[in-house]
Amino acid sequence: MGVRLPPFQAVFDAQRTDVYRFLVATAGPVDADDCFQETWIAALRAYPRLRRADNIRAWLLKIAQNKAIDAHRARGRRPVPVEALPERTAAPVAVADRDDGLWEAVRELPPKQRTAVYCRSVLGMPYAELAELLDSSEDAARRNVHEGLRRLREEWDR
Repeated sequence: MGVRLPPFQAVFDAQRTDVYRFLVATAGPVDADDCFQETWIAALRAYPRLRRADNIRAWLLKIAQNKAIDAHRARGRRPVPVEALPERTAAPVAVADRDDGLWEAVRELPPKQRTAVYCRSVLGMPYAELAELLDSSEDAARRNVHEGLRRLREEWDR
């Protein structure tokens, strides 16, 4: 007897906001749209073969995490043509810039810590669900959140 899955459109409607927010935080606002599309295309292709329907959100966020990692790797391989480097000036930092700096710091975390910090802090994901998303134990999920937040605090306090 197969798994009874809800219609894919219902899953998309229920999870699209969380997936998009996750991708903006992990892949960045520039790559989030492409990662979002790639996530849903991959999910649609794999959906008929899904064996468990008890935690579709974690399954989707795992796909999104992989797409964000792919985007991060691809970004490092892209050439950036410029004639000359712009001069850096020390301008006063506005509140919005400080927020952007925080998300930049989050994106610099290792992938598991980045995912753990975002899912726990922004989505309020329980540690059991986070452990499933990270393919780890609950203790390891807690540790990833703790280490990620510690690194952010160290970076932010400089």
